[in-house]
Amino acid sequence: MPLVSTPAIILGALRYGETSKIVKLATRDHGVQSAIAKGALRPRSRFGAALQLLSEGTATYLAKENRELNVLTGFDLVHLHEGLAHRLDRYAAAGALAEITLRLGVGEPHPHSYDLLSRSLGLLEAVPDEAVDIVGLRALWRLAASLGFTPSLEVCARDGVAVPPTGPTAFSLAEGGVLCRACARERPSTELPEEARQALQALLLEGEDPPLLDARHLAAHRRLLSRWVRTHVMDDRDLPALEFWLGEPWKAA
Repeated sequence: MPLVSTPAIILGALRYGETSKIVKLATRDHGVQSAIAKGALRPRSRFGAALQLLSEGTATYLAKENRELNVLTGFDLVHLHEGLAHRLDRYAAAGALAEITLRLGVGEPHPHSYDLLSRSLGLLEAVPDEAVDIVGLRALWRLAASLGFTPSLEVCARDGVAVPPTGPTAFSLAEGGVLCRACARERPSTELPEEARQALQALLLEGEDPPLLDARHLAAHRRLLSRWVRTHVMDDRDLPALEFWLGEPWKAA
């Protein structure tokens, strides 16, 4: 069993037996991995309090060939991201980021996505309160895109025909983006207004300033993101963290 050491972020953890934990890790070098942390719940565990959701550090594990569960031997904590717990909206966006990584990031390593997740968690801790909504929305869209789920916004998602940059456009979740007029007649779609498409492009492009969205348009973009992710998750399981972020229960308190 080779010993692997890699930057990692805790995406999930659950109790296993009396003293152990099973953790889901986003690793920079090996994609999403599962590992058992034996003795993690003992009072003098070598893991201490490091194995918390969204903790970031260097994971060391014994990689078991042909088995899904590795053996975690160490986790050197770099950042606990405790600032995310100070406001529920920050924690909700971060939890949704972890869930999207866990559900869409299976398979091959995604170092760019890992770096984006790490930067996004730091941003969500640091931005002013009034910027949390737009920063979270942008981080979630960019993370989904970096994992291979980028909506087509300039050419038809079905046949590659250029779509006019102005005016409303047909948009299909199932097909993967905007549709030309011919394809829109053949496939179910909804209308995406010009300003909504421009805002989505700004959310997705690195280096672009985030768009200025009022509460109504921000809520519409949140719903679109939620539907987009749920459409492209390849199983029937719920996405509770994403739905919690979408529902914004902290605003009803």
